[in-house]
Amino acid sequence: MTEITESSGNVFADLGLDQPEAHLVKASVAARIAQVIRERELTQAQAAELLGVDQPKVSALVRGKLSGFTLERLLRFLTDLGCDVEIAVRPARGDGHGRINVAA
Repeated sequence: MTEITESSGNVFADLGLDQPEAHLVKASVAARIAQVIRERELTQAQAAELLGVDQPKVSALVRGKLSGFTLERLLRFLTDLGCDVEIAVRPARGDGHGRINVAA
């Protein structure tokens, strides 16, 4: 019989990775970048030119290979693509432990 474990809502935490919230935020921002590239119907070469990187880096980004990208760099990519980025800080709810959320 296969054992099924319910997700915590963060696959990176479920996998036991260090700093799972940071991984989830980077993945969420990268997914938004990929979405903007698709919506604007940009080729990877066109996106690379806008972002100031080479095409293989755009390919890695849209495939979720994020080890070479800092969160700051990913946020800058969003602004380079014509998106406004808003960061809001407010008191934590519940147990007093804060969390990070990316909203589109």
